[in-house]
Amino acid sequence: MTLNRRHFLTLLGATTGAASCGVLGFSMQSWAIGLSPDSVAQGSETFTLPPLPYDYNALEPYIDAETMQFHHDKHHAAYVKNLNAAIDQYPELKVMTAEELLRQIATVPQEIRQTVINNGGGHVNHSMFWEIMTPNGGGTPPDGIGTAIRQTFGSFEDFQKAFNEAGAKRFGSGWAWLVMTPDGKLQITSTANQDSPLMQGLYPIMGNDVWEHAYYLKYRNKRDEYLNAWWNVVNWETVNQRYEQAMRQ
Repeated sequence: MTLNRRHFLTLLGATTGAASCGVLGFSMQSWAIGLSPDSVAQGSETFTLPPLPYDYNALEPYIDAETMQFHHDKHHAAYVKNLNAAIDQYPELKVMTAEELLRQIATVPQEIRQTVINNGGGHVNHSMFWEIMTPNGGGTPPDGIGTAIRQTFGSFEDFQKAFNEAGAKRFGSGWAWLVMTPDGKLQITSTANQDSPLMQGLYPIMGNDVWEHAYYLKYRNKRDEYLNAWWNVVNWETVNQRYEQAMRQ
């Protein structure tokens, strides 16, 4: 059913009131942890493109500079532009973060809902993606996320294999994810296109972009090579921070 503005504001007010009373369990705010402040719309401000936390060539030889420049400056920038254009049609939505929009996607007016899924998801997914990569990354995860991975998947190597399989088997464009369920358990999953795990009530601890624009210039159609190489740039410190913050909620 299409929501008109009056119906949407009624739902938004009810949801906001519930959150302020603490009856939503994992509140909207708690699921927005660990993401760049640049991914948040506050008041009348629009969403903005967060800068890369490193130079375009910083992740070489695993991810080349040209890919990083096009991926960030063109693809991510387009998601931000399109999200802003959609939200401008419903200015009342600007009080919500991009994460909140995705968590409550069923309440977003139908006229812009798919646009928010595609571009809000693209914005949130990529804002995380830049932060969980770093020059001289890789290695094994520290205690915290490392212990949780071993307890859940048996070993770090078994986790890597399952995570890579999720990315390799994702048909077409999408993402491979390590997520936390609302009851604090780790799970590997994948989503199509720019769909966010937040729409399923899951919190993304880490994710790898398996759209062709993320790897095709260097790896061509060899997605498996990209998936294996990507572990060399994982920023385990940031991933662990996301895990620990999620556990504290």
